[in-house]
Amino acid sequence: MEFKEYELAFDKYQNSLSAKQFPLISWDFYLMFFDSLKSIFPDVANLNEIAKKNDWNINWNFQQELSNDTVIVVTDNHLKIVFASKNIEEMNGYKPNEVIGKNPKMFQGKLTNSDTSKEISIAIKEQRSFNKTIINYCKDGSLYKCHIKGYPIFDKTGKLKNFIAFEKIAA
Repeated sequence: MEFKEYELAFDKYQNSLSAKQFPLISWDFYLMFFDSLKSIFPDVANLNEIAKKNDWNINWNFQQELSNDTVIVVTDNHLKIVFASKNIEEMNGYKPNEVIGKNPKMFQGKLTNSDTSKEISIAIKEQRSFNKTIINYCKDGSLYKCHIKGYPIFDKTGKLKNFIAFEKIAA
């Protein structure tokens, strides 16, 4: 009961102030969140531009996906990477400009499961979505398990335009 009276008195005091203040620690949390959010804005803008340019017949909330530490990779319909989000470097050490123009198979290697790789290839060939976990290789040669949700993207006339992959490090 005493604590509730304190909170009411503090609230009354805060409301009487002409300038509202936040505790300094709350600014630290806010700035950490703001910095991480700010860093994804260019990626969101680029993805929206690709979607607009290719007349995608689908909408994704790219900001939400990137905020959840998801790496987004977009290829053209010939499987050449046209976009990779900046956080790909945290996942595998490659900067986006190092993967543009290359095939996503660049991340695979000797220990990549060939059956899983074939299943992904078949889904792509059949222009259907897939949801797989695969062993990929980092730039430095180390391994990571990558959970990939891949989708074909069609324009409003039904023509295949791109493929998009939402990727996360799997546990």
